[in-house]
Amino acid sequence: MTEPRINRLLPYGRHLVEADDIEAVVEVLRGDWLTTGPAVRQFEAAFAARVGAEHAIACNSGTAGLHLAAMALDLGPGDVAVVPTMTFLATANAVRMTGAEVAFADVDPETGLLTAATLAAALDRTTQGRAKAVLPVHLGGGVVDLPEIARLAAERGLAVIEDACHALGAVQDGHRIGACAHSRLAVFSTHPVKTITTGEGGMVTVNDAALAQRMMRLRSHGMEHDPLRWQDESAGFDSGAPAPWYYEMSEIGWNYRLPDFACALGTRQLAKLDRFLARRSALAARYDDLLAPLAPHIRPPARSSAEQPGWHLYAARIDFAALGLTRGEVMRKLRGRGIATQVHYIPVHGQPYYRQRYGRLDLPGAEAYYRRTLSLPLFPGMEDGEVDRVVAALAASAGLD
Repeated sequence: MTEPRINRLLPYGRHLVEADDIEAVVEVLRGDWLTTGPAVRQFEAAFAARVGAEHAIACNSGTAGLHLAAMALDLGPGDVAVVPTMTFLATANAVRMTGAEVAFADVDPETGLLTAATLAAALDRTTQGRAKAVLPVHLGGGVVDLPEIARLAAERGLAVIEDACHALGAVQDGHRIGACAHSRLAVFSTHPVKTITTGEGGMVTVNDAALAQRMMRLRSHGMEHDPLRWQDESAGFDSGAPAPWYYEMSEIGWNYRLPDFACALGTRQLAKLDRFLARRSALAARYDDLLAPLAPHIRPPARSSAEQPGWHLYAARIDFAALGLTRGEVMRKLRGRGIATQVHYIPVHGQPYYRQRYGRLDLPGAEAYYRRTLSLPLFPGMEDGEVDRVVAALAASAGLD
């Protein structure tokens, strides 16, 4: 017998996989291709069309996508990329994976987002090498002011790589995030708690065919199968024709491929994106209304400049000090009431690896945001009554009921 939902732990995020999603996966499993087959190309084409980009490159995680994007722009030793400290580890780690250094930037204390001012401050104190790129992070589905970031990046000679892992479906300045209207590349995640899922997975969008081609090579060990790009004609041709077994590797690549059955799931999920976004937006609006009486101690997330946010997370702002409680105490009380919460994120510059590499940094905006943030459950399968339950439990846990 299935346990009643009200008695189960309500997660902070969860995928919504339906019968037709499962059928799409089973169809691929019964077919001829499990990887590097037609379902990959179908997912890429559908994704590119959905966000308005010319090319989309599927890979096996958002982290892999960030690494591919950084490698495509030739980040490497001697280079520096600016990363906002309020992000997941992967944004900074992908830069280090190229051999480049990270310059951590502060963020707006209310939104947690990189700003032109905090980007400029990070650039002004950069001493690690030549600043070459910036990776603005669309945190929780809120969107960085890309036109301003792009303007400053152009002035300073920086390439812009959007970390859009939280922002599928967001719209800003009349453009869908992923169209790369103000960036060279944009990177998405399709992890189970994201807006759509492939299990694990990622996608890079780009409007430059050469960059797209290079990332497709790099995601598969750097192998080149196109005879027009081979360097060793004597080895690559047999009786004047391309040797059917031949390939070349001119640079190191990785196994970052996303299998066909995952892409089949992604294509089905992508067709439901508008429904998922609408449900997330409705749940966020319900949270806003129900949290209003709990101000100023508990407030909704601060809004970014996006015309349509991605609503990956609902990160409430809570003055734990004014409540006389620690965040851990509130989280444990909520869990005791069957509600899971999470913190997005611990500022990356304070992690031991980066602290040892770059020393201690004073980034007060990020610290202020971090002290108050708590992500409440938000996913398209949630019911309205579950939002009510979360807010009631939060008020009780905070002593505000």
